[in-house]
Amino acid sequence: MVHQKVLHAADAKLEKGVIQAYASVITKAMADENAEILVLANSSLATPVAAKVAVKTGASFASNVTELPDTTAGFKVKRSIYTGKAFCWQELKNTKKVIAIKKNAAEITEGGGNATVTPYQVALTDADFNTTILSTEKATGDVLLPEAEIVVSGGRGMKGPEHWGILEELAKTLGAATGCSKPVSDMNWRPHHEHVGQTGIKVAPQLYIAVGISGAIQHLAGVNSSKCIVVINKDPEAPFFKAADYGIVGDAFDVVPKLTAAIKAAL
Repeated sequence: MVHQKVLHAADAKLEKGVIQAYASVITKAMADENAEILVLANSSLATPVAAKVAVKTGASFASNVTELPDTTAGFKVKRSIYTGKAFCWQELKNTKKVIAIKKNAAEITEGGGNATVTPYQVALTDADFNTTILSTEKATGDVLLPEAEIVVSGGRGMKGPEHWGILEELAKTLGAATGCSKPVSDMNWRPHHEHVGQTGIKVAPQLYIAVGISGAIQHLAGVNSSKCIVVINKDPEAPFFKAADYGIVGDAFDVVPKLTAAIKAAL
C-alpha cells in the first residue's frame, strides 16, 4: 500500500485523545475523499474510534483482524476470536468497510511513494469533546508494556520477587518492558499491571522473551501475536516450547545473565 495523500488535522484539542472527536474527523475525511475502506490499528484507542466511524458511516466493521483482507471473492478478513483461542473468517458486505488490524498482522515494506501532506480543516463542536477526565497519571519513563517492541516476562520459575533483578537487567539492556505470568501477579511478586495474558494485558511485540513460564493457555492468548517468541525454561516438556520460535532449555539463573552479557558485548 502506497500513500498518495496525508491529511493533517492540526487542532490542539485533538491532542487530548478524545475518541468521539477522532471519529468525527475521520468520518468527514472519508466523506470528503469518497473513501470506502478505513484501516486502523487494533488498539485501546483506535478500535473504539473505528467502531464509532462504522456506526456513523453505516460501514461493515471487523476488529482483531490478523491478516490483510482477501478480496479475491468479496471482502473477507481473518479475525482472532475467543481471546486468541480461535480464528474465524468474516465477510464485510456493505459498501463502506472499517477494519481494526492487529499489530504484526502484515509486514511493513517501503512503498516508494511520494505522498503530499495536506492541511485538513474540520469544524469540531463541544459535543465532540463531551468527555470528563476523572484522573490522570504521569508516565514513569519506563517502556509501556502494551506499546513495547520487546517484552521480557518471568514466571514462577523465577522462584521469588527477589530474583527479578536479572530480568530487569536484561530488559534494560534490550530497551524492553517487563511482564509476568498470572500466578506471579497473583502472588504479588510483581505488580498486576505487568500481568500478561488472557485476563491481563495482551501484547504484540517484535520480540517476546518468556523466562520460567510454563505456557498455560491463558498466557499464550495474550502473547500469540508476537512476531518472535523466545522461551527459556529448564523443563524441556514445558508447553511454551511448542509456541516458541526459539527455545533454550536451561536454568534461568545461569542462562539470563550470560544472555545479557553477550548482548552488552555485542552493542
